Amino acid sequence: MDKLLIRGGRSLNGEVQVSGAKNAALPELCAALLTAEPVTLLNVPQLQDVATMLTLIRNMGVTASRSDDGTVLIDASALSTPEAPYELVKTMRASVLALGPLLARFGEATVSLPGGCAIGSRPVDQHIKGLAAMGADIVVEHGYMIARLPAGWTRLKGARITTDMVTVTGTENFLMAAALAEGETVLENAAQEPEIIDLAEMLIAMGAQIEGHGTSRIRIQGVEKLHGCTHRVVADRIEAGTFLCAVAATGGDVVLRHGRADHLDAVIEKLREAGVEVQGVDGGIRVKSAGGATLKAQAFRTTEYPGFPTDMQAQFMALNCIAQGTATVTETIFENRFMHVDELVRLGARIQTDGKVAIIEGLSTTSGRLSGATVMATDLRASASLVIAGLVADGETVVDRIYHLDRGYDCMEAKLRGIGAQIERITA
Repeated sequence: MDKLLIRGGRSLNGEVQVSGAKNAALPELCAALLTAEPVTLLNVPQLQDVATMLTLIRNMGVTASRSDDGTVLIDASALSTPEAPYELVKTMRASVLALGPLLARFGEATVSLPGGCAIGSRPVDQHIKGLAAMGADIVVEHGYMIARLPAGWTRLKGARITTDMVTVTGTENFLMAAALAEGETVLENAAQEPEIIDLAEMLIAMGAQIEGHGTSRIRIQGVEKLHGCTHRVVADRIEAGTFLCAVAATGGDVVLRHGRADHLDAVIEKLREAGVEVQGVDGGIRVKSAGGATLKAQAFRTTEYPGFPTDMQAQFMALNCIAQGTATVTETIFENRFMHVDELVRLGARIQTDGKVAIIEGLSTTSGRLSGATVMATDLRASASLVIAGLVADGETVVDRIYHLDRGYDCMEAKLRGIGAQIERITA
């Protein structure tokens, strides 16, 4: 099992290329199932979750190839098995995104209940509720969601869908299913993330009729058929935000090429309040920081986009650990998303938790420092927080179980080395 060895204490300087967004690429790979014509995706990141999704759709009879430059070619004309089995779904929550496209195009789908990071309950009941509103008959049996159109139906029917909560994957599933439904579908309480907008733009390029994406109400006029397209995956705002926090913590001056400052307003606002210089530049984001001792701890509360993202909570907590002052972090999205706290404490952080709230006493307040240790990654974003902490800790830090990191970060250690970090992968 691979590990990362980090020797802390070096500032970061130079340029980093921000990869395509995992959370856009995965639904867009599923969107290619909606047409029998070839689809080309550009800027697809080299991630384990992407490899898993490609294996999943190939298992259905889809032809899919990828090249080193991030281009993926998908041909679903010969798709013969509209099924996502447990052995391919168990490691990745996003596999639930196959449900809507398969049901919309083939009138049936069998998809295992999904897995992924153990950060809390992420029920699929909203997916089932929304697709049922469009006429699907869905049952859950032996760990599988089995969906079919009623007898005599050839297409799903448009409907007004109001979810009980904001759900990103639910919104994406409904968008894809509604694109081929009969009549109009209106999504109320829809997710507004940039990845939702990017998926909608891809579907529009395929011939879908969609309005309002990026707002809480999306309207889709179903069409009978979608065609192929070429689409470039949007830059990964969470990868960009992770590097912003890394540079803020270590100190330095870095330009994030292809980063989108407009997708990170809540994070950038907190970084500026902490004392970090962040500005949008031509083709990216520039971040300058004097490092931990100059930073001021920042309280924040995670919430749906455009609020502070839960996927940036752990990374910003690592920053707070070395800042001046005490900050309160409230996690409102996932109930188990403080599992990185114990590992940060192993590095010397001062953190107390009480339910959904963590209180972090910055070490700069007490002239303390993080010190290197062996720590264990517990989920994808927790992995990133431990890397950031290791970059500023005295001595050597070993981050174990980095297969979590490989699920969502494209060559993270190589990118960090390119801007001055002392970090290497140890292969068991």
